[in-house]
Amino acid sequence: MKLLLTLAVAALALSLNASAGDLTGTVVESMDSGGYTYLLIKTPAGEKKWAAVTKANVKKGDKATVTNSMDMKNFESPTLKRKFDVISFGMLGGGAAPAADAHAGAAKGEAKAGMPAHGGRAEVSGPIKVAKAAGPDGRTIGEVYAQKAALKGKDVVVSGKVVKYNSGILERNWAHLRDGSGKAKDGSDDITVILKDEAELGQVITVRGKVVLDKDLGGMYKFPVALEDATLVK
Repeated sequence: MKLLLTLAVAALALSLNASAGDLTGTVVESMDSGGYTYLLIKTPAGEKKWAAVTKANVKKGDKATVTNSMDMKNFESPTLKRKFDVISFGMLGGGAAPAADAHAGAAKGEAKAGMPAHGGRAEVSGPIKVAKAAGPDGRTIGEVYAQKAALKGKDVVVSGKVVKYNSGILERNWAHLRDGSGKAKDGSDDITVILKDEAELGQVITVRGKVVLDKDLGGMYKFPVALEDATLVK
């Protein structure tokens, strides 16, 4: 696991560049997708830069500041079906209010859910109920959180619905699963799965992966509980 973490950090250093400062300017384009608001910001120097923040009520002409941002090169949004040469992921600072939905502005809570600090909770329509994976290693997502200390470093099998998905980051695919167990208020209903295989948004999958705790890839990529080196169980 130490070798994997070292390689991941090295890859992160190549794909992510720490911003010199906050990105501030006038919004010239705005769109919502996959729990994010994508903003094309024109800086005071006249440059136009793309940024992504937790879904927020921002419109063309607004002044906006994106704080704690990190640049990602060649980022492809599966929900927008669009690739950005460079995009800054961060938090929306002063100048624009969060969207009035149940999960807006919950970035701090999302870190507890094992999601990147820059990512908002995925918006899901209706309740999710997925049966617990069979076998001695089968666990619900809520059980993984409840038993995390005992399960650290061990393989578990989890079934859940893919509520958020990003592919090809650090040569892995990143899925967030929910099965109806756990609690939204403490983030124990949503687990990050670092997949070797491919999946699709909205798909119900079963995966086998190693439980890791407090995984920190630097910057805003921190996961209190995650499944690493995961593969699909056919």
